[in-house]
Amino acid sequence: MVRRQRMNVYFEPGLLKQVEALAERRKVSKSAVIEAAVLSLVSGEDDTRRDAALSKRLDRLGRRIDDVDEAVAVLGEAFALYTHAWMMRQLPIPANENEAAKDRGAEMYARFNEVLVRRLAKGQRFLHDRVRDVAGQKRGNDM
Repeated sequence: MVRRQRMNVYFEPGLLKQVEALAERRKVSKSAVIEAAVLSLVSGEDDTRRDAALSKRLDRLGRRIDDVDEAVAVLGEAFALYTHAWMMRQLPIPANENEAAKDRGAEMYARFNEVLVRRLAKGQRFLHDRVRDVAGQKRGNDM
């Protein structure tokens, strides 16, 4: 039987309370909790676990960034197509109707902003809806 050696260690009061709470939850002594923590630190097993968790998170973030990149590309293309179509169909405004056209444009822009804010508040996203629609159509065609 190996005889254990005694060691005095000082902790901040908050940390000591956490150690006591963990020992109580696991129904072990405070010494067992501290010994397990030191053993984990010395053996390096915690580093491996932490590295695996970090790698998993980075992979997930990478996939999310790819999704955002694709969404931005789709949005850019859609906006470019819309702008092109709008510019091609824009009629010149007669000089005597210029002020009324500005007022009407300001009114339409204000309405656009209201609708945009309302959709964003509800969590509605055009791109997500369209991507789901397309994905659903592809799955339907594959079957």
